[in-house]
Amino acid sequence: MPDARPLIDAVDALLAEHGEPDLPAPAERARLRRAAKLTQRQVADALGVRVETIWTWEKGRTEPRPPHRAAYAHLLQQIATRLADEPTQGQ
Repeated sequence: MPDARPLIDAVDALLAEHGEPDLPAPAERARLRRAAKLTQRQVADALGVRVETIWTWEKGRTEPRPPHRAAYAHLLQQIATRLADEPTQGQ
């Protein structure tokens, strides 16, 4: 099976040329994290920030800045994609 990493790297480079990634609304950030059964501590540890920082991002009090913004946006996008791919209950 071909390695997708070069394609993903090319997409990441393209997106980097066009500014910082968009983020969902603060309430949606928290909803996605909870839907993935992740704690604020787990996300903070993965991103190398304090738990309070995740809290402020989810409340809309502050916005993540580079390089954390890209990593946080990637995390949220991956969660959203996985949730969209899951079959709904009852089907």
